[in-house]
Amino acid sequence: MRLIRLGTEPSAVGADVRAALSTWGNGDAVLGGIALLGVRPPDSPRDLDAVIVLPRGVLVVVGVDLPDPAMRLEAPLNGQWKIDGWPLTRPDGAMSPAAEALEATTAVARRIQDMRGEPLPVTTVVAVGPYVGQVVQPTVDLNRGVRVLHPKPTTLLAAARELATSDRPCSADHAAKLVAVLAPTGVPPTRQHLIAEGFSDTAADLASASTMLLPKVTPVPTTRKVLPYVGGAVLAVLLVIALIISLSAGDRADSSTSASPTPQPTTVVVDGRNFSPRGADRTEDCAGHAFGDVRAWLSEHVCMQLRRVQYETTVDGRRAGVAIAELSLPDATRAGELHAIASVAGTGGVTPLVKEGRGWEGGPASFDRSAGKVSVKGAQLRITQVVWVEGDQDPADPKLAQLVEQALRLPATQ
Repeated sequence: MRLIRLGTEPSAVGADVRAALSTWGNGDAVLGGIALLGVRPPDSPRDLDAVIVLPRGVLVVVGVDLPDPAMRLEAPLNGQWKIDGWPLTRPDGAMSPAAEALEATTAVARRIQDMRGEPLPVTTVVAVGPYVGQVVQPTVDLNRGVRVLHPKPTTLLAAARELATSDRPCSADHAAKLVAVLAPTGVPPTRQHLIAEGFSDTAADLASASTMLLPKVTPVPTTRKVLPYVGGAVLAVLLVIALIISLSAGDRADSSTSASPTPQPTTVVVDGRNFSPRGADRTEDCAGHAFGDVRAWLSEHVCMQLRRVQYETTVDGRRAGVAIAELSLPDATRAGELHAIASVAGTGGVTPLVKEGRGWEGGPASFDRSAGKVSVKGAQLRITQVVWVEGDQDPADPKLAQLVEQALRLPATQ
């Protein structure tokens, strides 16, 4: 278990969580994984004592400081907590501190989903202190993936093994993206560190894959008599010839009938204008399809995904092509940093599909001298380019500028 301390734990019992995790040591001899301590993931309603990224799951650890040590804690999710039989009272009137923990877990799961991280199970650990001898939880709460416990090496380890239950381990590459999604600041662990913590090495797994050779089966010659089948075969041939003769006249009569049309892609309508899809692409190699300063920035920062899409439309009888590139970044701060670079003319951008030889028949030869706009919304940065399919290009053309504004509302997928 590799610990990355990003801030101070928001609860006093958070120090016990950190101490328990540190006893497992680096590497996967005990459990493996990465623990982000004192972290506040983007969109989280509160600071978290820890987010533990394991090869088979993500644990959100929320600390709850009790007023006194307890021998027995009754801790239902939707009911009154009791310490040694006495109701737990809080200034805010909440009966169950677990509600805040579930809210934080929901925010973490939504963050991972929105950023298209590895779909690992996200579960909750409520760490209580300063000391609790026994915790009583309803079975239904345990089945929901919530554990309330006093953080000791043994109790945390048991909870992690019970809750991290993904069918397949997360790869080192996906683990790096998960860490970047949950903690955009700080220095992420290297790929080798992640592999040492039990995350799978995809390249090694593929290299070690073996191929099964199937033995050649020699057909056994049949000893049955074939003479009875000859008459049937001759009869079948005669029937086929008769059928061909009977249909030949119909073929000549229907020779002018055209084939059924090929289904066309769905047209997207924006402000009454039709945009016809002309190809799309999705990749996690953002830097590999960028150029200039944009490529340099992407090479040094995490980019979750690049989606590129093309459309064709008509303006006053003149055809135009649209190229859209949408980059998914870990958070709005990183998106703003890239926007500051990409929005300056001459600093590079994302290569359109047309330039990679993926244009369409009758489409523009390139998107050079295009009218365009770089926009940002949350953690998404979009580069929109518009050109005329034929004729001279003028980036200041007011009709193209209007088309750019409409293209901002086009989907980045087809």
